[in-house]
Amino acid sequence: MYFTWLDSNSWLFEIGEKRILVDPWLVGSLVFGNLPWLFKGEKHAPRPIPDRIDIILLSQGLEDHAHTPTLKQLDKNIPVVASPNAAQVARDLGYTQVTALAHGATFQLGDRVEIRAVPGSPIGPMLVENGYVIRDRDTNYSLYYEPHGYHSSALDELAPIDVVITPIVDLKLPLVGSIIQGTKSALELAERVRPQVMLPTAEAGDVTYEGLLISALKAVGNVEDFRSSLARKNLPTRVLKPQPGERFEVELERRETSVA
Repeated sequence: MYFTWLDSNSWLFEIGEKRILVDPWLVGSLVFGNLPWLFKGEKHAPRPIPDRIDIILLSQGLEDHAHTPTLKQLDKNIPVVASPNAAQVARDLGYTQVTALAHGATFQLGDRVEIRAVPGSPIGPMLVENGYVIRDRDTNYSLYYEPHGYHSSALDELAPIDVVITPIVDLKLPLVGSIIQGTKSALELAERVRPQVMLPTAEAGDVTYEGLLISALKAVGNVEDFRSSLARKNLPTRVLKPQPGERFEVELERRETSVA
């Protein structure tokens, strides 16, 4: 498997000879609800749009996952697999091949790659967005992506999972608590699904954030603290810290899984 972290929650996964663009924010600003005074993210430089994209994978319909300026720039003929909320965003922008993937449903990408939706982050009282487990049927290697640190019990039946991409720090607001959870939830996840490798997501990368919300946010934890927590649990999981824009390979050992 090869990975390129494109800042924040944006990734390019290369698995089973397919290139999967995940939650892309590549151009323009990131603003929630047209309120830049509340929250605004600016990239130090726009990320080039990757070539040969086989599919766009969207976990949520919020702006930091279904980023409208970026989606407007991409080829509308690229297939999109998304949570139902994000699928509607893609359809409204004119994408021609959109699959809304309900929790537990799967999408077959070519002959080798299976994408399975699992419950992800709760967005408001009535909506739970998607996490994804992606498996290469030839190698049986698997990866799991969930960008806010909410990990469904459905993952237990899919363990072990080779690569996990999720936050490993907490982002907290006063009186609200964690809006992104990582320190405890990622450690519990490592015990449950026994990944060979974990990659942090939802970090700033080459991005500057400003606004009222940013001034109130508090980050708790870091990569070294998380590695120490894994060691105390005698968990052999490797934690890699990607550099924005740099493609890298994750080398894995073959192992048996409980998933057919």
